Amino acid sequence: MSRAGEAERERLHETFAALCRIESPSGHERSCADWVAAELEGLGLEVREDSTTTATGSDAGNLLSRIAGRGEASILLCAHLDTVPPVAPIDPVLIEGHWENANEGILGADNKSAVAVILALARRLTDAPEPPPVGIEILFTVCEEVSLRGSREFDTASLRSAFGFVFDHATPIGEVVVASPTHYRSVADLRGRAAHAGVRPEVGRSAIVAAARAIAAMRLGRLDVETTANVGMIEGGNAINVVPEHCRVEAEVRSLDGDRAAAVMTETIDHLEDAANAGECDLDLTVERMFEGYQTKAQAPQLLVAERALRACGYEPVQIQSGGASDANSFETAGLPCTNLADGTERNHEPGERISAAALESLLEVAIALVDEAARELSPA
Repeated sequence: MSRAGEAERERLHETFAALCRIESPSGHERSCADWVAAELEGLGLEVREDSTTTATGSDAGNLLSRIAGRGEASILLCAHLDTVPPVAPIDPVLIEGHWENANEGILGADNKSAVAVILALARRLTDAPEPPPVGIEILFTVCEEVSLRGSREFDTASLRSAFGFVFDHATPIGEVVVASPTHYRSVADLRGRAAHAGVRPEVGRSAIVAAARAIAAMRLGRLDVETTANVGMIEGGNAINVVPEHCRVEAEVRSLDGDRAAAVMTETIDHLEDAANAGECDLDLTVERMFEGYQTKAQAPQLLVAERALRACGYEPVQIQSGGASDANSFETAGLPCTNLADGTERNHEPGERISAAALESLLEVAIALVDEAARELSPA
């Protein structure tokens, strides 16, 4: 296919700015989902919204649409509709070649840049005189920013694609995620006995002391090149003159080695149990595997397609390992090969989030090249 023309690039920027103006924090994607669905339906495409709202806690479901190709083969392109919570109104402005929020808050380029690019690609393919060389399944998910809830609940059995791509890594275009971690989350509620701290402290049992003892025993931070552990939240007590009877500790473990992640989380549980016993506190503990990691094989078809597409657009692919996750984790776990490509976003989740106009346009070129390269990969020999 030919490169994007000036009118396409201009429309891409208009779409991106319009998407960013629609606030869609996780769980509140309804307005954005309706806008995106209307855009797709305006192209003559059917849009199916799934019934995952009860499971995800969102006011909208995942959106799936299809563009038929000249053959049976198809690929998946996916982006998420939600953002982290905005802390200021979103007013997209171009400043020295970069899209930014005029206010002190996120822009929403994570992941509205990918949503805009996929919509732009859909316009191009539906306006073409003939179907694309390979079919395109378009999926827009909800609640990605809260442990991939939308893609985890999505029924991947409804997909027909050989493999998929997401554009959801906030690093320079050209980077390709080939490994992502398994992630465990634990929530521990320690309950002791309240007592007056200045009159009868000896009859109290401090849940905060027990929690502190557990945390002090844990190995936290970067444990090795593949593994991290963190205590992110601790909450307890209600007055300085009361021995605290309750304390909550929330922690996580991530590792590219799934067995290693499970082992470190087991250590975390052991420390919590030991500290609760030592402090004569009760312990209520929940542990959940939030998502499963993956490592892409060097000759995986979707990886080869991605690297060829990047080279066709003038980028030398750089394989990276990520400490974060994307919807690709959900698809890989469900058995659908999927590769996460960097989208050029900078400072995602921060008030200074931005993306250059050039990066946004380049991402569209990469998406166009992916279609061509996927068709070559999936064409009968």
